[in-house]
Amino acid sequence: MVYKPKLKEKRWRIELEEKLIELAEEEDLYRFDLKSGKPIFSIDTPPPYASGKWHIAAAVHYTQIDMIARSMRMRGYEVYFPMGVDRNGLPVEVEAERRTGISPHAVDRETFLKVCRQVLDEYERDIIRLTRRLGLSCDYRNYFQTDSELWRTQTQRTLIEAYRKNLLYEAYRVSNYCPGCRTTLADAEIEYREEETNLVYIRFRVKETGEPIVVATTRPELLKACACVLYNPKDDRYLHLEGKHAVVPMYDKEVPILSHPSVKKEFGTGLVMICSYGDRTDVELFRELGLEPLVLINEEGKMNEKAGAYAGLAVKEAREKITKDLQDAGLVEKVEKIRHKVPICWRSKHPLEFIPMKEWYLKQLEFKDELRKLAFEVKFYPEEHRQIWLNWIDSISTDWPISRRRYYGTELPFWYCLECGKIVIPEPGRYYRPWCEPPPFDKCPHCGSTKGFRGEERIVDTWIDSSISELVYCGYGWNEEMLKKMFPCSIRPQGIDIVRTWLHYTMLRGYQLFKRPAFKEVWLSGLGLDEKGRPMSKSLGNIVDPDVVIEKYGVDAIRLWGAMEAKLGSNYRYSEAKVRSAYRFLNKLWNIARFVSCFPEAERPNQLKPADAWILAELNELIRRCLKGYEELDFFIPSNAVYNFVWNTYAPHYLEMVKWRAYGPPDSEPTRSAWYTLHTTLKAVLLLLAPITPFITDYIWREMYGSSIHRQLFPKEIDGIDDKLREFTARIKLFNSYVWKLKKVELRIPLNAPVKVEVPADLKLFKEDLVHMHNIQE
Repeated sequence: MVYKPKLKEKRWRIELEEKLIELAEEEDLYRFDLKSGKPIFSIDTPPPYASGKWHIAAAVHYTQIDMIARSMRMRGYEVYFPMGVDRNGLPVEVEAERRTGISPHAVDRETFLKVCRQVLDEYERDIIRLTRRLGLSCDYRNYFQTDSELWRTQTQRTLIEAYRKNLLYEAYRVSNYCPGCRTTLADAEIEYREEETNLVYIRFRVKETGEPIVVATTRPELLKACACVLYNPKDDRYLHLEGKHAVVPMYDKEVPILSHPSVKKEFGTGLVMICSYGDRTDVELFRELGLEPLVLINEEGKMNEKAGAYAGLAVKEAREKITKDLQDAGLVEKVEKIRHKVPICWRSKHPLEFIPMKEWYLKQLEFKDELRKLAFEVKFYPEEHRQIWLNWIDSISTDWPISRRRYYGTELPFWYCLECGKIVIPEPGRYYRPWCEPPPFDKCPHCGSTKGFRGEERIVDTWIDSSISELVYCGYGWNEEMLKKMFPCSIRPQGIDIVRTWLHYTMLRGYQLFKRPAFKEVWLSGLGLDEKGRPMSKSLGNIVDPDVVIEKYGVDAIRLWGAMEAKLGSNYRYSEAKVRSAYRFLNKLWNIARFVSCFPEAERPNQLKPADAWILAELNELIRRCLKGYEELDFFIPSNAVYNFVWNTYAPHYLEMVKWRAYGPPDSEPTRSAWYTLHTTLKAVLLLLAPITPFITDYIWREMYGSSIHRQLFPKEIDGIDDKLREFTARIKLFNSYVWKLKKVELRIPLNAPVKVEVPADLKLFKEDLVHMHNIQE
């Protein structure tokens, strides 16, 4: 009998991946059916920002979310895996300005919005193209956009409800302010960068005694705004200054000298000036000590008219000029270079200032205890990462400032009466643009005036839109039947880097709206780094373009490498060598499948040959380990387990032992035992790998077994197999390695050449197969 492979291709071809994508779309393979009767598993897919091209770590992150979707389908769930694109907020505007050179402050608002949409459309097309190419099993015909009328309508619905529940309020407070972006930022949007700066030692004097004292500061431009001088109460050098006053040089301004435990004795001279406002500590101390602020910096990041001779200068310029003026006046003891952390905007990277302004706030401080309880009502993958969120909750010290003085985002749906000045809110149900639309009412409900209204011009923080992703996906405001069946969402998959924003804000808002968690489970992945362990960034020039890697190795190789590289929740490093290794494994799998495809499937014989029963015992262990990994949503476990089984046991040992029987007569029971086992093991391996490498497994399955592998369930353990047979594994490998080494190293003969060795007595069960495998001549 002539055995020809069903798999005609001699090796796996990357081009076949794109054909399978088209085929899946033609078959509507991943369609969600709300009425299927299966248990529903819904995924709160992170809507990626349409503000730049992805790097390889982002690609890996989303492929692993797809692994969640695929593995849950294979566990028998009806999986809702929506796709969304985040098109709101400051990052969008920053990228539009960078790409086009058009400033929102130089053109009218509508023109700038149009520019943003053009840039967004381009990036969105690339995101959808790439996620589709990466094999994400989403519904691309019905994906969501956070700037769509549907989404913004629901965002405004939540804001209107929050206002009615007294959760939203306007207040004049010191805010984190980015002069580059000209907007307020929340604490969660602040990053820190270490910079070299001058520490200027300025000569003050004590009013009561005339005693000279030296105060060290990195913000001499705020000297006029100095409200007090502090020292540590345990610093013996300055205890005698308690209750006295310092005279601020250049301005002859008297300020109290006070003790406070926040002062570090080792910093500078141990005396610090508290100004309005140099940093977050200044803000807190002004509030605590009841000091009167003098604000010297305006919203453009320049010194204002109260700064006197320095008015109109940028902060950095004013810092340099006043330092020189102090030196010329003999008021500087010394200047030394130091490195310290500077708060910067998370997107534009501009240094932040702390400026009082009127903004809208969403309450969160009063919900801290409830949020801590919620943290223990939700299952975390991995469990230890729950603490990241708990730590952030503990650190919160202010309510969430949600209004932004920018343009591309969801507008606050408020109008203000021109007569009484009070706020008027509309009914929810449609998208409002108060800055350019007339209000949906003619008369003020507070004073009855018909003089008109002023529309709110500010938009909301982009996280306000993103933090209702699970609600919009599940039908909030547009499909109540769907919402009843699917809320709370089954799982939130995301990176550990946005726990303090996306996870925190979603849980906060879900609780405020429904008094329950927004989802049942949280899956947190680690960060993808470059080969040196650094985050990927344009400034470092270490971005790895996923398209380049896909063209060279294909998507399945990227997905397999990503799954194998690190345990869930751990950071990992990109390595092209390891992607290449994953690609080699796929070709190994292809060769194995091509070999198995030579033979027909067979029913299980009454008596399996020992070698067949042995590999099925190992297969059962593989199935157990993989299913446990999939239950834990840790794809490191099944990917490495399958790799090791195929590469180190199945291919080199079992296949070589069974080849002679596989090519035997078709009516022979040993031959049919081999055929049954070859197909059973291959099927199980393909099924266990399908969520991780969806293309090669689907192609092989379609060619050999018909239909799509993605309509199948995970394999079950093979009945009637003695697990004790696994005790032979190490001995079989040891004997085979011994014979191979004997032939290659000592005898220097081909591996198929005859050799005289004795099969150990403890392997007598496998003697016949081992003799044929090694061509043993006894």
